[in-house]
Amino acid sequence: MTATLAQTPLHDWHVAHGARLVDFAGWSMPVQYGSIVAEHQATRTRAGLFDVSHMARIRFDGPEAEPFLDRIVTRRIAGMPPGQIRYALVTNHEGGILDDVLVYHLTDRQTGESYYQMVANASNRRKILTWIEASVAGGPASDFVDRTHETAMISLQGPRAYEILAPLAASDPMALKYYTGVETLLAGAPGILSRTGYTGEDGWELIVPADAAPGIWESLVDRGATAVGLGARDTLRLEAGMPLYGHELSEEIDPLQAGLAFAVDLENHRFAGRDALEKLRRDESRPKRVGLELTGRRVPREGYAVLAAGAPVGRVTSGTFSPTLNKPIAMAYVRRDLAAPGTPVEVDVRGNTEPARVAKLPFYRRKT
Repeated sequence: MTATLAQTPLHDWHVAHGARLVDFAGWSMPVQYGSIVAEHQATRTRAGLFDVSHMARIRFDGPEAEPFLDRIVTRRIAGMPPGQIRYALVTNHEGGILDDVLVYHLTDRQTGESYYQMVANASNRRKILTWIEASVAGGPASDFVDRTHETAMISLQGPRAYEILAPLAASDPMALKYYTGVETLLAGAPGILSRTGYTGEDGWELIVPADAAPGIWESLVDRGATAVGLGARDTLRLEAGMPLYGHELSEEIDPLQAGLAFAVDLENHRFAGRDALEKLRRDESRPKRVGLELTGRRVPREGYAVLAAGAPVGRVTSGTFSPTLNKPIAMAYVRRDLAAPGTPVEVDVRGNTEPARVAKLPFYRRKT
């Protein structure tokens, strides 16, 4: 681990508690504290606690914030009510995915003024900031500021998340509907509380001042949350069928083939890449994102070939052995005529051909 890596406000806690740290998008991040499977199962059955402070957090203020964001993301921002959060994509002019983001519409507790916040992937932070700056030339621009290093972001996920979090929040977390958020006090510190996550479980994410993060994290651990690293975060999101940038998403992949048409408003909405996507939605030659379930025990990994009748028809983008389902699963891009659930295919796992079938996503859906 080099000294040049960025550190989150919780870095010292991770070190003190024996986390295995890795370089993730230029940040020193915990991949696991003990067993990835145990951390995965703790999230599914109790509550997992994740340091996601490496994610980019960009605030947009002023009367032009709404129209500015409206023209750089794939979903309508105009008319989005305060408290609402929307999943969207930022696409290039060819329709390729620059990043998948969350856009928050919030009200400042102190001033009562409306503002917006974008949460982007750590690996794409500089790219998205550059894209935002370049988009200023396209029309009236919002005032924006990168708040990544002055704040921390903590995610609490799982069936016990509410009982652990509720005593620390000035606002009732359960009053928030899924994909909504509010400015409130969290353990006495001003912050943003949202009902969002990346695990397939119900849960909340907290954005707080950097200096308040260690105390809040300790309080959540003391109340029963299990610290979880990036390893289990990946197996959890894969079971939930959630795409990951750099695997299922990239500038060479468009939102429609990725199965994200719900996050693209092509009607009466102008944004960078819109015209390209309008043409692409009529193109049936592009491979499509699917789930795969394997019948054996060998684990498919990124880049492994998907075969039909012995011939390559696609490639694996993410794979793991599912702790919840007790079998190997993967996401892949395959030929469209083979994308229907139940279609038999094979995966070349290090020279061994393993039987598989196309599965409906998500693999796992929590009971409600």
